[in-house]
Formats: sequence, structure tokens, C-alpha cells
Amino acid sequence: MTIESEVLKGRQFLWQVEETAGFESSWIDLDGLRLHAEGRSAGQLPEPYWVTYTLDTDENAVTTRLQVTCVTATERRSLDLRREGDTWSVDGTPRPDLADARDCDLACSPLTNTMPIIRTGLHRHPGTAEFVMAFVEVPGLRVVPSKQTYTHLGPADGGAEVRYAAGSFTSDLHIDAEGFVVVYPTLGHRVPATTSVTDGERLRGPGSARPGA
Repeated sequence: MTIESEVLKGRQFLWQVEETAGFESSWIDLDGLRLHAEGRSAGQLPEPYWVTYTLDTDENAVTTRLQVTCVTATERRSLDLRREGDTWSVDGTPRPDLADARDCDLACSPLTNTMPIIRTGLHRHPGTAEFVMAFVEVPGLRVVPSKQTYTHLGPADGGAEVRYAAGSFTSDLHIDAEGFVVVYPTLGHRVPATTSVTDGERLRGPGSARPGA
């Protein structure tokens, strides 16, 4: 299967994450299938937390490194998840149980659904693909293998509808033409960069110094 090349530089996506009563924002560079992302998220469930992460993949959208810091009211945790060849390590310790995984999956992050979808072209073409993920729990940052399936259901609003399944859980995701989540039912949705506030109102509003007020 030939995957059409995409080049995105310095794009920002913002998602409202209903599952955690929070938000996620990520700066994204995508060159072909090579992805670099730097993100921040804040949630209130299952407990209040902040997360920062940096994600890198190779030219086939296969995870090479995920660095995560998570801060709660009582502690700060960090994670350095790496993949070199077929070998994964967590904070420098080999994890042979993750050998079948090619992707990381950061809990409650709409971003990390992107890699398996764009690598298999399921945002553009019919098909089903099964994966093992290196799943990162939040806020604890424990890493466990997770079997997941993605199925292209058909075109939708300029992108596609892709069914995600893990165990008994399924959700039909709205994916944009570039392979990023727009709506993930029960988890969250992307916030469009639109507003009803006019430029004049913005200049005079609470986000400004209100000169001449």
C-alpha cells in the first residue's frame, strides 16, 4: 500500500477531553510519516494532574521515543519510553513483553491514535488492522501491552470514520484527512479555532490592556 506524503509544520491541535474533564494541546510536525509532537494536558479525573510529553517516530510512523512527565497534588513522575529495532525499554530497563508493539498509546490522548492509522492508511482506504500498543497509564505512567484493532468504516466530513476496538470497548472515531482525531466519542473532541468575538471586541476585551478604556 502506498501512503501519500503529508508535510505539516508547526500545527497546533487542541482537544477537550471529556473522559478526564480536561484538555490536551499539541504542537505537531509531520513529514511524510515521521511525526514529532510536543504536548501538554491537564485533567481532573481520576485525580487532578498535569502531563507534558514529547513524542517521536521514525519515517514509518513507528514510535522511537516518548518522554512523559506527570504532576499530581502529591508527586511528580517521569517516563522515558524508547524503541530501538524490536527492543523497547522503560527508563533504561528492557521490556521484552512489548516486543510486538510498534506504537505507544498515551492514555486519554487523542494524538496517539494517529500513528497506527496513518501508517496503514485507514483514514483513506478500507481495511482492518490489528496492533499491540505500549499503553501508558495516566497518571501512574505504568506501561503495559494492549491489543487494539482499527477498522475503516467509510468517508465522513472530508475524512473518515474509523472504528477503534480494545477488549470489549469500541468507539467510532471521526478522523480528518491527515489522520488526526476530530471526535472520539466518550473520550473527547477537537476544539475548532473559531470564536464569535470580533477583532474589535478582542482588542477591548479582558485579554488586552484595553488602551483608552
